Amino acid sequence: MVYITGDTHGDFSRFTCPAARRIRKGSTLIVLGDFGFIWDGSKKERKVLKKLSKLKFTVLFLDGPHENYDLLDKFPVTEWNGGRVQVIQENVMHLLRGEIYTIENEKYFVFGGGESLEHDIRADNKTWWEREMPSGEEMLQGRRRLREHGNKVNYILTHEYPGKSGSYLDKNGRHNGVNAYLGLIESEVDYVRWFFGSLHIDKILSKSLLSVFQNIVPVHKVDKKE
Repeated sequence: MVYITGDTHGDFSRFTCPAARRIRKGSTLIVLGDFGFIWDGSKKERKVLKKLSKLKFTVLFLDGPHENYDLLDKFPVTEWNGGRVQVIQENVMHLLRGEIYTIENEKYFVFGGGESLEHDIRADNKTWWEREMPSGEEMLQGRRRLREHGNKVNYILTHEYPGKSGSYLDKNGRHNGVNAYLGLIESEVDYVRWFFGSLHIDKILSKSLLSVFQNIVPVHKVDKKE
């Protein structure tokens, strides 16, 4: 079974909460950006990553605007389930922007990255990295990969929301280039359900679009309660 959760920001308790303890052995939990466990490279952080690797389920994550990209870039890239990944620890992997993965016989298009609102008060390459925003080539690569699959997948997983779909819920009313790009993907691609995490709320926006934060949501069944 595949489950989705929102930004963890280095909080290990998300993986030990009651909902996480109910995840069966061999399942997969995907974090929708701002993973936060690769931030300072400390001994303490490495111990937590080791604990993550010992969980009974696989942990996958997208990147968001709160990652240390200098540290993240040091991990080698390899192939996994049809797309490129970075293996962080055994059982812990980073899903790369614009890739499509086959998990339990279903296709997932993944596109991480986003814009941090407070980057003007964060230090370049210390607490903020320009690479948080996807490049033009990454966006083109995403569209190429989707065309290779006939512009049809089962699920789309992103950090940012598509188009202006979540802008009315965003307290800053923002709409950046990533939102616009994802809006284009939304109009071109046939998909069943889209999950994103940037708004830090748990809310069903439509039958096919879900904002996920602290909840742990199974991809095949969504509680109608908000």
